[in-house]
Amino acid sequence: MARILISGSSGLVGSALMPSLRGAGARIARLARPTTAHGPSDEERIPWVPSEPISPDAVSGFDAVIHLAGESIVGRWSQSKKAVLRTSRVPPTENLARALAQAKVKPAVFLSASAVGYYGNRRDELLNEQSGPGTGFTADLARDWEAASLPAAAAGIRTVQMRIGIVLSSKGGALRKMLPAFKLGLGGRIGDGRQWMSWIDLHDIIGAIQHLLRSDLIHGPVNLVAPKSVTNAEFSRTLGSVLSRPAIFPVPPFAARLAFGEMADELLLASQRVEPTRLISSGYPFRCPTLKASLESQKL
Repeated sequence: MARILISGSSGLVGSALMPSLRGAGARIARLARPTTAHGPSDEERIPWVPSEPISPDAVSGFDAVIHLAGESIVGRWSQSKKAVLRTSRVPPTENLARALAQAKVKPAVFLSASAVGYYGNRRDELLNEQSGPGTGFTADLARDWEAASLPAAAAGIRTVQMRIGIVLSSKGGALRKMLPAFKLGLGGRIGDGRQWMSWIDLHDIIGAIQHLLRSDLIHGPVNLVAPKSVTNAEFSRTLGSVLSRPAIFPVPPFAARLAFGEMADELLLASQRVEPTRLISSGYPFRCPTLKASLESQKL
């Protein structure tokens, strides 16, 4: 029975991943802040303060470690918000990677979250794991986030940087925030709608993580996105169609910037057409390869 350590277990991905892993027979331990609510009575829990070094003994003896922790990127970006985004990602990842590197019994694999923001705003360019980093805050953040995981790789641990796209779930994340307006028939594209969106269904991100745990030859960056990226305009039309609502009310760029500040340019108006080249070549079978399949499966 595999023993797996998870950080970020209370987030959208983590909260869906834990029962899935338990169902597959794994024993789960959570890295959790002292103030985090307790789970089941039989659940192993390792207290941690992400900004502080963690004892190598505390993380010794696990078969795998999955690191998902990080402050939500959604919200108006002020300088203080951007600082929180960085401090919740880079130092905790480095602290955990260094502890794993120094552990007496190291894990076989370390899966560490990153984001497709690594590629920056690339318009219509088709991007895969061999593509270089972009420019801007999200690209710089993702690059440093990934670099923070490298002490584990240097210690011989198979380390994967998971470049995660927009996770689609009616239970949380971007889709949940969009649904009220679209259900009222008030949804529409953002800006000209030509920007590409690289997304992944929640079921597929859980499946892909389990696939990466089993795939002993995969290391380095892996794009966790669906095979078919869509433009923002296509996304809006498809969501409206699935909901049987019009999607004809565009959001002008100035309105997006007014509401979200720099986040509008870095996320909402930026274009990333990302392919999951390594997932496909390693044989991962997507459950929801198209946007329509994902949205219809969620019974919105």
